[in-house]
Amino acid sequence: MVGTTADGAPPSPARPSVRSPARWWRAQGPVLAVVALGGALGACARYGAALLWPTPAGTFPWTTLLVNVTGCAVIGVFMVTLTETWSPHRLVRPFFGTGVLGGFTTFSTYAVDAQRLLDARAPGLGLGYLVLTPAAAVSAVWLAAALTRRLIRRRRP
Repeated sequence: MVGTTADGAPPSPARPSVRSPARWWRAQGPVLAVVALGGALGACARYGAALLWPTPAGTFPWTTLLVNVTGCAVIGVFMVTLTETWSPHRLVRPFFGTGVLGGFTTFSTYAVDAQRLLDARAPGLGLGYLVLTPAAAVSAVWLAAALTRRLIRRRRP
């Protein structure tokens, strides 16, 4: 039936008709584009950090840890700001939150760094890194969000 989705349900703004790829692209294309652009910018920033502070083989990957913790702290500030103080354009969150910060933080490199430490016969360092990174990242999000909320409350009358 024309005007329905593949399962027979009527199309909705959140679920466009299967027979309308142009409609889907108009709705989702800009989001995909800003996520890709933001991801490229974030990945370039991460790569720049790795060039500025390279990690010699068999040593603790401080740069990757710092990038991940910093990115997670910025995510905490950003999400609190978005949800509690600002109503931005619909593409800001996918561009900056998913794209830039998703490209900047690098949990794939975290896994590779841990494997390299194991390959360099530094299992204690590798295990410490495997535990420290997610603990520090989650703590950074929580602390940054809590501090941002506190600052916001102080500024409100």
